[in-house]
Amino acid sequence: MTAPYESNQPSREQIEQLTGAAVLQFGTNWCGYCTAAEPIIDSALGARPGLRRIKVEDGQGRALGRHYRVKLWPTLIFLQDGREIARVVRPRSNQELSAALAQLG
Repeated sequence: MTAPYESNQPSREQIEQLTGAAVLQFGTNWCGYCTAAEPIIDSALGARPGLRRIKVEDGQGRALGRHYRVKLWPTLIFLQDGREIARVVRPRSNQELSAALAQLG
């Protein structure tokens, strides 16, 4: 199993200052959709060694999730130099994630 979602969140400013490719993964540790999608996400992101993956626990009152208008879990935001390039919500296949990863270059 991969690392749990972190309740200690980076700020929006910290995310915007990231350099290179990164993925913000929003969800919770108790979410059934998140648990079901984890093997697919691990497989797709594992094919990109060195890709920064930030698992953020989301929920009511969480500023980072509100900034990105996260409505469903898991939501993956693909970033290049702190800017959103692609988004995948509740991935069900490796192809969805591979397409988003391809946009990162």
